[in-house]
Order: sequence, then C-alpha cells, then structure tokens
Amino acid sequence: MTPARLLRRLVLLDEGEAPALLWSALYFFLLLFGFYLLRPVREAMGIARGADKLPWLMTGTLLAMALANPAFAALVSRLPRRRFIPRTYRFFALNMLAFFLAFRLLPSHGGAALGYAFYIWLSVFNLFVVSVFWGLMSDVWTEVQGKRLFGFIAMGGTLGAVAGAAVTGALTKGVALGGLVLKVEPLSLLLLSMLTLELAVQCVKRLAAIFHLGDVAHGEREPGPGLLEGLRLIATSRYLQLICAYMLLFTITSTFLYLEQGRIVAGAFRDTASRTAAFAQLDLWVNVLTLATQVFLTGRLITGLGISAVLSILPVLSLAGFGALWLWPTFGVMALFQVLRRGLHYAVDRPAREILYIPLGPEERYKSKPFIDTFIYRGGDLLGVWAPAAFAALAIPLGAAAVACSGLWLGASRALGRRAGSRQPRA
Repeated sequence: MTPARLLRRLVLLDEGEAPALLWSALYFFLLLFGFYLLRPVREAMGIARGADKLPWLMTGTLLAMALANPAFAALVSRLPRRRFIPRTYRFFALNMLAFFLAFRLLPSHGGAALGYAFYIWLSVFNLFVVSVFWGLMSDVWTEVQGKRLFGFIAMGGTLGAVAGAAVTGALTKGVALGGLVLKVEPLSLLLLSMLTLELAVQCVKRLAAIFHLGDVAHGEREPGPGLLEGLRLIATSRYLQLICAYMLLFTITSTFLYLEQGRIVAGAFRDTASRTAAFAQLDLWVNVLTLATQVFLTGRLITGLGISAVLSILPVLSLAGFGALWLWPTFGVMALFQVLRRGLHYAVDRPAREILYIPLGPEERYKSKPFIDTFIYRGGDLLGVWAPAAFAALAIPLGAAAVACSGLWLGASRALGRRAGSRQPRA
C-alpha cells in the first residue's frame, strides 16, 4: 500500500491536501518534541526546594503572561504572519541560549532563583508557541477541513510529546552505541530544543508558501495595528467570552483532578518508586488512548457529531467522574477518569476547541486567542491551586466543588456550541 493510500485510510482527505497536512503535523511534532525535551528539567527545578513552592510559581507564571501578551500583541500589530511567527520562535530560541549560558557560567548554576525563572519561562513558552501554532492552523484551514484534519494534525503533537519524553529519558540515563555510552547532561537539551524550534520555523515557511501568505503587514487577513484590539474584542464579544469561560472551567477542573490524583496516589502507594510507576502507567494509557482516537476517530467524531456535541463530551465525563470520585475515592476510579479525560482532551476536545477560531478574523486569532490560551489558562490553574484551601475553610468538600464546576462547564459548553453553530463556516 502506498503512503498516499494509507494516509487516506486514516484521514478523511481530499485531493491536494496531503502536503500541507503533513507539514502541519510535522510542525506540531517539532514544537512538542522540543518542549517535552525540557519539561522534566522544569519539573525538577520546580520542586528543588519543596513542592509547596508550586502555587507561587504558578502565580509568577500568571504575572509573566500579563507582561508577555502586550509584547506579543505589539509584534503581531507590526508584522505579517509569515514574519512574526518565525520571529516569535527565534526569540524563544535565543532565550534558551541565554538560559544555557547562565546555568553554565553563573556560580552554583544560578541557584534556585534561576531555576524558578526557567520554570516560569518554560511555562510561558509552551502555551505561547502552541497558541501561535493553532492560530495559524485556524487561519489557513477552513472549518470543513478543520473538522476532518485537525485530529491528525494534533496526532503529530502527541507523537512529538512521546518522542521528546523518550529522548530525554534515554539521553540523560545514557544510550549504548557500540562500545560507547552516550550520555547528555540535562542542560544540553536546551541546545537540542533550539534546533527543533528552527526546524519548526522552516515548516512555517513551507506552509506560508503553500497557502500564499502575504508579506505585507495589515494586508488582507493580516492582523491590524491596534495593540489592545484583542482585549477589546474579548470585552465586547459574547462568543469570545464563552470561550474564556470554557477554558477557565476546564483548567480549574483539571487542577482539581491533579490534586486528587496526588492525594490518592500518595495514599495508595507507600514508596516513591511505586508512585512513579503508577504515574508512568497513567501516562502510558493516556498516550495509547490519545493516539488511537486521533488516528481512527477524531475527524469522524467531529464531522459526525458536530462541534456542539463534541464540546460537551469532556464536561459530561467530568460530571460523572468527579461524582464517582466523591463517592469512591479509589485509585482505580481516579485512574480510569484521568486516562479518559486527558486522552479525550488531547484527541477530541482540543482540536474541536481550535475549530472555534476558524470563522473569526486575524485580530481574534492572533491577539485574543493568545491571551485566552495563556493568561486565562494559567488563571484557571491559579484558581484551581488556591481554591481548595478556601473550600476547606468553608467546610465544602473538594468533590462537591468539582461537580459544581463541571456543571457550570457543561452549561458554558452548550452555550458556546449554540453560538458556534450559528456562525457561518468559512469555505
């Protein structure tokens, strides 16, 4: 079977779409490969002086987002798409080089302060580069194409995440090559991640040629000069406000589940090795479910059920899952819920959510969207981390709060689905 025929078996593909689809998937693969090379380094630095510092690091991340968004909006307001996207990635690549040199040259490798700065920076980096990626995808593909193809494109990112984590584990432990053992210190992964970012830039350039993106700022379908236009549109658009509500409730409930996962795993397993094995097993099954769904079901589910129904899948699952956890807080219930929720988020919910931006204009895609994907997202994380203490003071069980938030999320998803259904798809 030829590669083209195999691709058509996996994806609902129309004539002439394959080259752009493969470049898009490779682009996402490289972005997440580069991030997952560095994620273990970030996690180690985040808990270097105790896990109790994580809420404060999330607070610092939110403040960094507040500073980064106006700077990115200024860049978007001055340059066309085919220029500001590569410059964004190359700016982050230069940051990686600066961190590499600082860790190498400063006394004690910069101490905990530099490690915390790196944790915050990488959290900003991850959300921004992915948001810019999906902004471009929602720009160059139509809504009809997005329903068919975004699942396969998302699969590129899943494979990149798996490969990046595997390469990091292999290189830091040591890989035997003949009689030699190749072992890389964690900080050197910054240089490898820089290379993947530059390769992602080359993918952007290829896609810019395929889709004939212009080279003039403020041209047709290019963002305008208004620095605060993205925030103004959020303040005046009910549609964007519903996307904000959907994102906020998703991240709050994700954090609630993360906290419950830590509590249940700590109670179910006595030692660090068995807990690590349990987390690894969860990640394995999440990846298996994500890949299987992306390959065989995502495009068909979104095309067959429609955006409105697909947006309700995760809130309904969360209502049932948090309710079950409230009644039976066991490892088995938590593991099943976590695997289903994370797997379906990556495979179905995220591609469907990105399709929401396709009918919108460049201001919403490149100015409003990054703010929602970064500041609103991290705002939900922050609320999710600090809220349990307030609930405990009010004698409100976390399970009850999680069920209530899931109910609100379902309401927001239904309202958003109705709004999305009333918009005319871009042909």
